Amino acid sequence: MSRRERFAALGQWVVLGTLVGLLCGGASAVFLWLLERATGFREGHEVVVYALPLAGLVLGWGFERFGQSIKAGNNLIIDTIHDDGPELPLRMAPMVLLGTVVTHLFGGSAGREGTAVQMGASLTDWVSHRLRVGRQVRRQVLAAGVAGGFGSVFGTPVAGAIFGLEFVVLGRLEYDALVPALVASVVGDLTTRALGINHTPYPAAPQVALTPLLLLKWLVFAAAVALVSTVFIELTHALKKRGEQHVPRLPLRMFLGGIVVVGLWRLVGTSDYLGLGVPMIVRSFEDPNFPAYAFALKLVFTAVTLGAGFPGGEVTPLFFVGAALGSALARVLGIPIELGAGVGLAAVFAASSNAPLALSVMAMELLGAPIFPHVVIVCVLAWLLSGHRSIYPAQRLLRGKGGTRLPDLKALRDLHAAPAQGEAQERKP
Repeated sequence: MSRRERFAALGQWVVLGTLVGLLCGGASAVFLWLLERATGFREGHEVVVYALPLAGLVLGWGFERFGQSIKAGNNLIIDTIHDDGPELPLRMAPMVLLGTVVTHLFGGSAGREGTAVQMGASLTDWVSHRLRVGRQVRRQVLAAGVAGGFGSVFGTPVAGAIFGLEFVVLGRLEYDALVPALVASVVGDLTTRALGINHTPYPAAPQVALTPLLLLKWLVFAAAVALVSTVFIELTHALKKRGEQHVPRLPLRMFLGGIVVVGLWRLVGTSDYLGLGVPMIVRSFEDPNFPAYAFALKLVFTAVTLGAGFPGGEVTPLFFVGAALGSALARVLGIPIELGAGVGLAAVFAASSNAPLALSVMAMELLGAPIFPHVVIVCVLAWLLSGHRSIYPAQRLLRGKGGTRLPDLKALRDLHAAPAQGEAQERKP
């Protein structure tokens, strides 16, 4: 490629990345503003939580009637990137936005990354089709849309760019989309902040030197993270699969799921596990008496909410699970609480999404540079120990976590559908 061609390509990516970033940042700002209002209303009028089953019934009817083509969510985006599928429906953006806000308004335990990513990807794909770009450029722009949505909704532009490259294929970074993803994530974050959105500040991680003993503690820590991540993935997928088998109608599944969440809410006697749970995440960094079982309760609340079909993401609830788990483990292992909570916050989602690099960088963006060596070690170990599973079963597997390269890209859902064949392929030299 000549110098002129390189500059032309850079100019194209800056323009497209900026456009994608503006769309993603604007959409995230609207979403976060609405989410804050919905959460504030629920916290001031907790009686609305009793209406979660009815909200699920209405949302389920709407998604069943108008959202069949988008029901796969983030997995649809991954499939589209790989298979060059039809244009992502533009209605994905408003439907997931409204659905997630309603879920939080009535107390469902869900996150926001799934919504931001789906809004970013659907808006981006609409633009790419209007501009009539080629297949390869479309793939790169879609990855930029994922990056712009993720980076802008959390205020972590570098992590957002890496996540857009990392979560598509397990074992390979999509470097051909690096420039547009980085531009989209940075512009998206700047846009969201310019529109008046302030992200939650977290306590800075302390400076702690690595020692052989601390490395052993991080190994134990990572094993616990991998176990909890595995339980969350398997429980969520199992609830969804069994629900679809025994209750075919989505409105009824969401109605029943809402009843279970309300029942859990009344059983535990606190609203700490509803919605995002950000106050509990912050508390886990500084409270030496933080409940040791809090991670398990949030895991169950979230698995039931998402398994029943309520829209939303997994990131912030898994931040809660990870920070609470990290806080408990830190007290047992003799690690500073704020360091354990910070590492756990990133590592549980890293293992659940197969994105250890993005989440390591995200932890540094949120908590400061001192956390970086610790969080990288735990994220990578937890990612390795969690096996070939993911909250995104459409993720493609190029290289097994043991290092063996597969002959073809294979979706994790297909690998688990035919375990014997997948294991045989991995044993090939």
